[in-house]
Amino acid sequence: MPSDRTRELYQALQEKGYPDAFCREIAYKYMNTDYTATRMLGYLYRVTSPRMEDVADEMLAILSDRDAIMQKKELEHAQATINDVYEKGLNH
Repeated sequence: MPSDRTRELYQALQEKGYPDAFCREIAYKYMNTDYTATRMLGYLYRVTSPRMEDVADEMLAILSDRDAIMQKKELEHAQATINDVYEKGLNH
């Protein structure tokens, strides 16, 4: 079930006049978390009349940022685990 933010994004895209299939794809398939939907809403509120291509480019940038943040968190967790092993040994 879509979040309120995702539904808000879908509505904002529709209000900008984009085709329904495009709105659904962006909001419900790709920007379907509060984080990504909020970022896209911020973009839509800042930019008056972005072309569909610009919206798609922004979507890709947001997804890339999200993936980089997730990878950073995974690497930080892995490093913390390695540090723990160095400090306490494998048997702890």
